[in-house]
Amino acid sequence: MDFISGEILYIDKPLNWTSFDLVRKLRNRLCRDLKVKKLKVGHAGTLDPLATGVMIVCTGRKTKLIDTFQYQEKEYIATIQLGATTPSFDLETEVDKTFPTEHITKELVEETLKSFLGRIEQVPPAYSACKVNGERAYNLARNGEEVELKPKVLVIDEIELLDFEKDSIKIRVVCSKGTYIRALARDIGEALQSGGHLTGLIRTRIGEVTLDQCMKAEDIDNITQSID
Repeated sequence: MDFISGEILYIDKPLNWTSFDLVRKLRNRLCRDLKVKKLKVGHAGTLDPLATGVMIVCTGRKTKLIDTFQYQEKEYIATIQLGATTPSFDLETEVDKTFPTEHITKELVEETLKSFLGRIEQVPPAYSACKVNGERAYNLARNGEEVELKPKVLVIDEIELLDFEKDSIKIRVVCSKGTYIRALARDIGEALQSGGHLTGLIRTRIGEVTLDQCMKAEDIDNITQSID
């Protein structure tokens, strides 16, 4: 593999790693084994630390292809806890409000999910990498500052209920670039006249790249064994 000319790697991001953690670990390993001080390494689409799944990482001159991958559709499996919200819309923060769920049925969920198909507007989470006056929104939110973000237009191509339990649902979502599944969990909870937050997220596909094609993070330590 020629990492300087450029390679495209498919990696299953581990739980609790940031996307930058994965890029940094790979870059450090490659620079050490290639005996170079600098090497371009980038990823096509951020995953939150509490999410796992497909990440496309490009090196060298192949980093020019990152935008191409970023604009491809993505598929996720999301688990949503109903009846409660958190400020971050996931498990990063504690539950701040609770809501009734007795009225929620499987049929109601299936009907509600249909309303999210197609072009929709979505307000990104305050705990996100969106910039507000040059500052990352998540930095402001974690400092307790008020964050107001404008809605963005995105496309949900497919949304399917995979599992329904009392207060919890699992869904499959195929969507465009820029979709925050955490925000989708919030919006689904509100549409059900309750609350919701994300408790699990796996990105199963970017474009034609699926999870079963991805190497595990522990394989990074062996990735350069072909280098003489």
